[in-house]
Amino acid sequence: MKVRMNKYICKGVLTIMAAVPLASCNDFLTIMPLNEVVLENYWTEEADVNSCVYGCYAQLISSDCLERMLVWGELRSDNLTANANAEQDLIRITEENLLETNAYTNWLSFYECINRCNTVIHYAPMVQEKDPNYTEAEMKAHIAEVTALRSLCYFYLIRTFRDVPYVTEPSIDDNVNYRIPATKFDDILSYLINDLENVKNDAVRSYGENSTDNMTRITRWGIYALLADLYLWKGDYQRSIDYCDLIIDYKIDEYEDMLEEQTSPEVELYGIFPLISEAPNNATNSGTAYTRIFGDGLSFESIFELNFVDDEETVNSLVNDFYGSTSNAVGALTVPSYIYSQVAEGTNKYFRKTDCRFLENMKATESAADIRKYVTAGVSFRANTTTGGLPTVEETSRNRMTPNWIVYRLTDVMLMKAEAEVMLAGDVEDGATLTEEQSAHYRTAFSCVSAVWKRANNKRVATTDTLVYSDYATSRLAMENLVMEERQRELMFEGKRWFDLVRLSRRDGNNTRMLNLVIPKFKENTVALRIQLASPDALYFPYYRNELDANPYLVQNPAYENENITTTE
Repeated sequence: MKVRMNKYICKGVLTIMAAVPLASCNDFLTIMPLNEVVLENYWTEEADVNSCVYGCYAQLISSDCLERMLVWGELRSDNLTANANAEQDLIRITEENLLETNAYTNWLSFYECINRCNTVIHYAPMVQEKDPNYTEAEMKAHIAEVTALRSLCYFYLIRTFRDVPYVTEPSIDDNVNYRIPATKFDDILSYLINDLENVKNDAVRSYGENSTDNMTRITRWGIYALLADLYLWKGDYQRSIDYCDLIIDYKIDEYEDMLEEQTSPEVELYGIFPLISEAPNNATNSGTAYTRIFGDGLSFESIFELNFVDDEETVNSLVNDFYGSTSNAVGALTVPSYIYSQVAEGTNKYFRKTDCRFLENMKATESAADIRKYVTAGVSFRANTTTGGLPTVEETSRNRMTPNWIVYRLTDVMLMKAEAEVMLAGDVEDGATLTEEQSAHYRTAFSCVSAVWKRANNKRVATTDTLVYSDYATSRLAMENLVMEERQRELMFEGKRWFDLVRLSRRDGNNTRMLNLVIPKFKENTVALRIQLASPDALYFPYYRNELDANPYLVQNPAYENENITTTE
């Protein structure tokens, strides 16, 4: 960070409290004018801590943060391109014409959230000493919660920029110097893991039966999901699997409790995994899983999602502006033709004709496709798509564009586990027979992928149309590709794909597989783009020009070096 960041985001608790009304947590700011609020008048009771915790969430659902989650995590991938009506900064990113002046290289909004989290961590123990009703356990739970939110912000930053300034102290006055060099990616990754390991057991397990807070606030399960992801990036695959298993076992227990209360729940078993069925109990129409997960939100499969209240003041700007709305069907972003063309003919390499996600993710014709995921409140279409043309999709429109934005859900965790299992198994030499241990890892990975795929294709039992284990158990590469392809289909347009490709390239030690996937979306200059994107540095965004001007210790990514920039190492 740097002087500019200190000036604009970090006037201590005053900045945090300015966002509190967005979360509707209390009326403190109506009691005292903002310019009269001083620290000693504020951090006195548990309600003050609660208010500022909600302020951290309010920052995450701000348009600046939310839109960057998608732009950073998906826009450069093979899933998306820009419409002609998109703003120039979005178009330039999809064209790989990334400049240090591009507004989406500005990370300020994430550091605002980080500073709010740091401020809560700093002051919560002081409040616990003052307020006899604020217990130590409650204080530790708050610290665990915002530590996870801070870790999530840094995780977005390092996956996007690689090395970034790492600060864990709040900026509460102008005496703190934030003009510091960037910390290395691997060091920050280790810090985040250590932080979460230290607080995970302090986090709330549940806010109460049927409470929406169980999905819209960080719980212990949310921390487990984040740790599974962090360990996957670190290459500690067994630890990633361990945390995935904790979540999967928790969902299995939840499902078994559900069976005691309902005779025919929408959640059904696919292998050992409980998932919301697309067509529960062999219903005539599909679309239930989409409607519950992305339409209604807060579904059985949710682990953590950012919550939007359907009122006159709130809107999910990411979905409304980038994907479209019921009143404005065309958003700024669209889908490359190779993802949606010739699905009905059965020759599309991404989606089979039977895959419900094709109809749920997008509204496609042979010449164009608009994004449907999140935009539509509900879908319904004929379940059997093995014969005839693709079915007509009946949509339920939203009154306002306020869908929740999902950060982690069960199938994401299942596919993280699958990826870790494949990597833990290691390579299979040409012509060699799988060892018993390798076979166990591959079969476990395949079971995770198969469950996700079967749900999407309405396959509860094995048929000739299901995935076949022997087709993929020939090599690590085949199994790894299977997992990555399923992650693409399942998590399409959820801000995951580019990060998956970055992780893949880091693991390979080169960008070859990423290039082979992404280059087809470009219509021209493909040879030059292959050369440009071959460097490991090109996986990451450039630092914003204003950040470089303000912090002389911040050195531009070599892929975007500009001779007009002067920096000091």
